[in-house]
Amino acid sequence: MTMDVTAPARTIRAGFVGGGFMAAVHSRAARAAGAALVGGSSSSAERAREAAGRLGLDHGFGSLDELLADPAIDVVHVCTPNTTHARIVRAALEAGKHVICEKPLATDSRDAHELTELAAARGLVAAVPFVYRYHPMAREARSILTDGAAGRIVSVHGSYLQDWLATPHDDDWRVDSTQGGPSRAFADIGSHLVDLLEFTTGDRVVRLNALTRTVFGARATNTDIATEDLVAVVVELAGGAIGTLLVSQVAPGHKNGLVLELGGTEASVRFEQERPETLWVGRTGVTSILERDPARLSPDAARLSRVPAGHPMGYQDAFNAFVADTYATISGERPEGLPTFDDGLRAVRVTEAVLASAASGTWAEVAA
Repeated sequence: MTMDVTAPARTIRAGFVGGGFMAAVHSRAARAAGAALVGGSSSSAERAREAAGRLGLDHGFGSLDELLADPAIDVVHVCTPNTTHARIVRAALEAGKHVICEKPLATDSRDAHELTELAAARGLVAAVPFVYRYHPMAREARSILTDGAAGRIVSVHGSYLQDWLATPHDDDWRVDSTQGGPSRAFADIGSHLVDLLEFTTGDRVVRLNALTRTVFGARATNTDIATEDLVAVVVELAGGAIGTLLVSQVAPGHKNGLVLELGGTEASVRFEQERPETLWVGRTGVTSILERDPARLSPDAARLSRVPAGHPMGYQDAFNAFVADTYATISGERPEGLPTFDDGLRAVRVTEAVLASAASGTWAEVAA
């Protein structure tokens, strides 16, 4: 198992589907990992050429089929609207390409399961960017929790709050279920919160009770909106811990407020994504703030600390580390904690349980 975020043994050749914000994030991470950015496709040949110039790709392909037919491409980054993911990922896997797919992997668990099975059958590396687990202090929280230093985990308190859709004038393609799928706030950001919860604790949510709200039924361009703006969830973990999760894209003043606090019998641990350089650890007798210092962190957290203490790291650094680990896996390495299609499938199943609970008004079991 590798103990460092290293360049792959050979130059990975990457292709990109989509040309928006996430494609820009992916392409920066691919470039940082030393990949050759072969080219991209989009909704039209013209948009692909424009995106290629803007993102610094070598070529704009005329179509997805043309991109997938190029033998020079090793891995395909899927950065398109949610409801297109399953079709594009399936085509990429059938073409023999490794895949990094933006979440959700698919908008229903049947498709997500089929894609996970297909990737395994073809022996291809298939990853989903749950990148918040790549913050060094999130890994330090995981070390504290899984090593037993916090004792038995008994409570969970988490939230993921944003305000980019806080007014009816704010709009986006994700609001439209034909593009974003049946869930918006939870599938988009709640999935990150649950992934971080399960990754850091090594435990799983087994059942939940959820309430959803659509605050604005009409926005600037979308009407009859069915997807949720916010979700409140009560969760129970397999190990017996209970807790609450609040997810909102209509929380004024919150830009990317991902917060996760786990309470153990010996200590509580709190990670805040907007303050990723520190980790709060509370005990009955003393409370401490751990700072990101590679010399004093667990090995897994230290390997992700790419700059010295006091030099802040953030979201793009976490994304870069995720892509570097994916490429290293393609080259035969075994980096710790890479989120795969199994994790993407898990996120879809949790999302489906949230929607089922909200629709029925009762507890829902989460499929294993």
